[in-house]
Amino acid sequence: MTLGIAAVALVGYLKYPSVFMPFEHKINDAMFLLRGEIQGDQNIVIVDIDEKSLKELGQWPWSRDKVAHLLENLKGYGAAIIGIDVVFAEPDNSSPKAVFRKLGIADTNVADYDRMLGETIAQTPAIVGYVFALSNDGVAPENTPTTNAVIIEKNKPASSFLIKPYRAVLNIPLIQDNAYSSGYFNTLPDKDGVVRSVPLVMEYGGIIYPSLSLEMIRIMLNERKITLEYDDRGVNRIMVGDRVIPTDFYARMMVNYRGSAKSYRYISAADVYNKKIDPSLIEGKIVLLGTSAAGLLDLRSTPFDSAYPGVEVHANVMDNIINQTFIAQPIWAVGVDIVTILVVPFLIFAILLLPGAMASFAAFIALNAGIIGGHYYLMMREGIVLNTLIPLLAMIALFLAGQVINYFLENKQKEMIKGKFARKVSPAVMNDILSSTTEDILAGTEREITIFFSDMRNFTNISEVLGNPKGLIRFMNAYMEPMTEIIIKSGGTVDKFIGDAIMAYWNAPLAIENHADKAVGAALEQLHGLDKLNSALKKNPDFAKVAEMSDKKGLPIVDIGIGVNTGTAIVGEMGTRGRSDYTVIGDTINLGSRLESLCKYYNSRLNISGFTKQALKGEYIFRFLDLVTVKGKSEPVEIWQIHDFDRRMKHTLYPVSKEELDQELKRYHEAIELYKTGLFAEALALFKEVESWENKTNRSIYKIYIDRCEHYIQNPPESFNGVFVHTTKG
Repeated sequence: MTLGIAAVALVGYLKYPSVFMPFEHKINDAMFLLRGEIQGDQNIVIVDIDEKSLKELGQWPWSRDKVAHLLENLKGYGAAIIGIDVVFAEPDNSSPKAVFRKLGIADTNVADYDRMLGETIAQTPAIVGYVFALSNDGVAPENTPTTNAVIIEKNKPASSFLIKPYRAVLNIPLIQDNAYSSGYFNTLPDKDGVVRSVPLVMEYGGIIYPSLSLEMIRIMLNERKITLEYDDRGVNRIMVGDRVIPTDFYARMMVNYRGSAKSYRYISAADVYNKKIDPSLIEGKIVLLGTSAAGLLDLRSTPFDSAYPGVEVHANVMDNIINQTFIAQPIWAVGVDIVTILVVPFLIFAILLLPGAMASFAAFIALNAGIIGGHYYLMMREGIVLNTLIPLLAMIALFLAGQVINYFLENKQKEMIKGKFARKVSPAVMNDILSSTTEDILAGTEREITIFFSDMRNFTNISEVLGNPKGLIRFMNAYMEPMTEIIIKSGGTVDKFIGDAIMAYWNAPLAIENHADKAVGAALEQLHGLDKLNSALKKNPDFAKVAEMSDKKGLPIVDIGIGVNTGTAIVGEMGTRGRSDYTVIGDTINLGSRLESLCKYYNSRLNISGFTKQALKGEYIFRFLDLVTVKGKSEPVEIWQIHDFDRRMKHTLYPVSKEELDQELKRYHEAIELYKTGLFAEALALFKEVESWENKTNRSIYKIYIDRCEHYIQNPPESFNGVFVHTTKG
């Protein structure tokens, strides 16, 4: 898909530029507006035939004597050069000579305004302007312009892309022939009507003619030659002296507009005519004579302004050339565009691989901003124009397509997660997992968990009595169902069923608060629920033989031992590519399993480690069992028994009152402290005292410590740290 989008974007860029260029132009226009306005060169002045001038000097066209007077005043003010952005294509019918001829009166010694203007132009530094008709307008071509420029063409191909107009609309000969030089002042808008570039030269009748702006620059630089350099596509650049002007292959120069209208000094033509200005405003300046009056229809649309005086377009062109502030697309920019179009989709592909939608979106926005910002900087600071639209379109297309694909992949992943956890966790936890924004929630990681192991007592006898696999499965289901519900309800995750054993853990895959209390609470709820479970099993006719066996032995049908440990483990997706599961591994799990197996040794139903005891925040009835090193471990671990929740309950897990249990544990722990300090005789007396009580719990623990005390009394240890070493699992 990435290659496909890159290929489509590249074909669009190379084969169908006209489709995208209108939009590309708008992006460049927006960059101009973002840059803001810049003051134009103060050495360029526009003498404006404005509304004020029309009001004071009369409607346009003025009689040519007025124009001559205007030019004489400009010369008197010391104008360096004057460009006339007006064409005088018809004789002045208001001239006395023309009036006399029309009336059939002898015109000898009568003022001829056309000749007057021609002679004034010859005596002033004025360059006249004319226009080209670019297409057949029904008028046959007549005269051709003249130019003093020597045009040199380097590497000219057999055919060029230079604009070839249909005919020239020139000044009348009295004016055109008297001028030192001339240039056309055509401005060619793009398809949307905005003037963004100006052709500096055109080819008419096989001869190259310069624009008014270019011809004025040539004369100002006192250069004879204008050099056109071609490449395979057409004109590459134009040189006048040491000025190198980048163009497109049509010889058009992109205009780096200073701003909206009036970026240059405007002086009303009426004020010049009436000599009402400070001479310093004109002296030594480049003067362009043109109009901003709306009725004279010389207004253009530019990136900054929809009603922009045409004469100011030429001011911008001259400003760009004089100050070398060009914007252009050099030939190597095409290569940069191609590389960008090919590379950007792969960057988007990499972004789509980022974990988390927000991270991908942020990277996508950053890449867009980087390209737009980079292109803006290159255009406005370095004068290099690159294609912005097509890379952006390629990025957006690939990102949207990628998001759609990610959506379906995410749904597939959610289904996979549901498959792995549907029977392990509660629906609420499942929804939390699916809505989690945690990156790689299934990935292997190290975290603190509380592990739970439970094992059914007397399972071998039960399976023998049931006698058939189907009956055993029904029995196990009747037991596992309520036990599993308690775990899931408390926020735990059921890892696996190992025969009659259950392995579960808390605080993974999602973090939960007080996970040690949640695990211990679930264990105690299971122990409390055994009475109800056993009552239901005895009433089930399918399990009559098991009930009969348990009654004979004076035992419940189901009894369990539970081990709980808290510590750090590796949590995550583990297995092979074809078969894997979300599980936990590590020493924390091994110790939890050992704690469960030691329930038989200590005659307890719920063993926890000292690590779990430290993590508990609730209130429970504890009994210290031992300080041991279990098989496979060297560090000693405290083992504690939890009798029950520390609540004043009518019914507890043991047939003693709360007060009796509190008294027993008080004396028992006094004996333990004596034992830990090596006072074995004193400890032995207390252990025997409590062991003799009729109402006590966990009879086996007293026998364990009585035997140990008697052993150490007969065989005093050299040093005693209270640690007992278990060499077997149970």
